[in-house]
Amino acid sequence: MRETGDIRVGVVPLGTTRATGGLRAAGGGRLCVRTPDRVEVHDREAYLAGVREPAGVYGTPPGARADPAPDGGFVVAGPSYVRSLTGGGTVRWELPHATWHGGHRTPRAPGAPAASPCGRFVAAVVPTPLPPEEVAGRAVLLHDGPPSRGYGQDRLLLLDAATGDVLGERPVAAVSGALSLEWRDDGRLLGASFRTAWYGWASHWAEPSRDGMRVVGAGPDRHELTGFVPRSSRLVTMRRAEGMSLDDDRYELALHDTADPRRTTVLDLGELSWDAENDDFAHAYALDEAHLLVTADWVTRHGRLERTHWLFAADPLRPLGRLRYPLPVTVTRDVTAFGDGTWLTRDGDRLHRWRLA
Repeated sequence: MRETGDIRVGVVPLGTTRATGGLRAAGGGRLCVRTPDRVEVHDREAYLAGVREPAGVYGTPPGARADPAPDGGFVVAGPSYVRSLTGGGTVRWELPHATWHGGHRTPRAPGAPAASPCGRFVAAVVPTPLPPEEVAGRAVLLHDGPPSRGYGQDRLLLLDAATGDVLGERPVAAVSGALSLEWRDDGRLLGASFRTAWYGWASHWAEPSRDGMRVVGAGPDRHELTGFVPRSSRLVTMRRAEGMSLDDDRYELALHDTADPRRTTVLDLGELSWDAENDDFAHAYALDEAHLLVTADWVTRHGRLERTHWLFAADPLRPLGRLRYPLPVTVTRDVTAFGDGTWLTRDGDRLHRWRLA
């Protein structure tokens, strides 16, 4: 489908500002800015206008990952605890757990917890160490040697945001080397993805309640959940070619309807490839309820390798072409989508905001 790749879709610039750190859209019109040692929460529009007055700041300890809560506080995953903090930094509650398996690295949480937009729940993942007598003969991964210690499946927890009480838990696919937790914007669905070395990603989504969480769907093999489509019952998962086995050379994009599991569309991204042996599709983002953006590599007809952004109709995953940014903007994989039809790209320390033409 090289011809589709030659179709260019125009974009409109909405402004530029300078910034450092990783960015993530947070609920309530906020923007989360992460650097190696701190997490800041800003009013999104003020930040993009150049105002640098955070509404909340959390200095991240070694081995910890933090995410903002809707009440102005933070939820934090540390090497051996999950913690909730008020906006003033007071510990609201703490849930201790066994130390994360870290190999020869300093133990650290593989991902941040996630507070629900409704403010009722916190999702977090904790490890499950096994006593020596249970390790023999069980299919577990061994870490932290020497001495080696055995771990069972990590556990996904649903916590009461006010007290830290465990409302529900579920073993996840394997021992996580990375994880991603994300809530739908109405807080009625939790998406969770876990990556284990040699096994790839596994994803599922669940409905939370005071009585626990009910798993209502799962992604295809080796798919990571990349986001919910705003104001809809749909979500997106993506498979990347990680080269862990002979059949692990595919890039796929999948659209799932959580209201009707039979409505799942899977697209082989190799159909868009410039070279099936050497292509690379990095991530997918929901721009709004009608459009998805996928970051990828592309080789021009003159043989130059460059980054590119594909645009898809969100339903039914129909490629619309590649986005055309005005020169001299450098296109990278770094994208922050807000779900309202606008998104950010990063070019060095400059942030550009866009919308479709």
